[in-house]
Amino acid sequence: MLAGKTALITGSTSGIGLASAHVLAEQGINLVLHGLMDNDEGARLAQEFSDKYQIKTLFDNANLMDSNAISAFMKRAIQTMGSIDILINNAGIQHTEAVDTFPEDKWHAIMAINLTAAFHTIQHSLAGMKENSWGRIINIASVHGLVASKNKAAYCAAKHGLVGLTKVVALECAEHGITANAICPGWVDTPLINEQITDIANKENSSFEQAKYQLITAKQPLPEMMDPRQIGEFILFLCSDSARSITGSSLPMDGAWTAQ
Repeated sequence: MLAGKTALITGSTSGIGLASAHVLAEQGINLVLHGLMDNDEGARLAQEFSDKYQIKTLFDNANLMDSNAISAFMKRAIQTMGSIDILINNAGIQHTEAVDTFPEDKWHAIMAINLTAAFHTIQHSLAGMKENSWGRIINIASVHGLVASKNKAAYCAAKHGLVGLTKVVALECAEHGITANAICPGWVDTPLINEQITDIANKENSSFEQAKYQLITAKQPLPEMMDPRQIGEFILFLCSDSARSITGSSLPMDGAWTAQ
């Protein structure tokens, strides 16, 4: 059912996005890859996927803070691939600091990349999905789209907003064969949190692994980080026909973080 469809994944050159790209490619799903690489490096990555999985691929390094760049990116992807059937808004950045000293430029950057970019990519994808009476929109939110943590004002605000956007899109698209869901991971073993772990290690004069354990268990009962591939496999399920009635949901993968 999914072989031959096209998935666009923002932030897919590392972490959750890259792992998810491999999971989808294994099923014969064509890919639009995106991330912080120059065009030559990105083209090589796309070619590696194409050669390994025998799928059609495209790479773009559009600046997600620029709505015009997103528009050009989406138009290029649709013209090249024919349609975007599966949209995965995964790109995200982080900055941790108290509200009263939180830098304005960091606030705007986090809002632009973690929330506003998803609005633009969804808007550009919907016409084709409606025409095909099929689409899957999966927004990688966070446990911080459901609960808050100190020093994460912009990240929590953006991820809460992404959950709300997901619900509205689900309501508006329910009659068109399009589902929209938000996955809300807890701790995932990606480069995004290495800075937080390093800060703890330096403050506590502990090893990186000790700091990592301390960071996880301060919030999450399950004392381990999730492998990014697990999220890719959940994405694959949400794309399946078995999940066609799951829409408008905020789905935690958080080691019982929000069960407390």
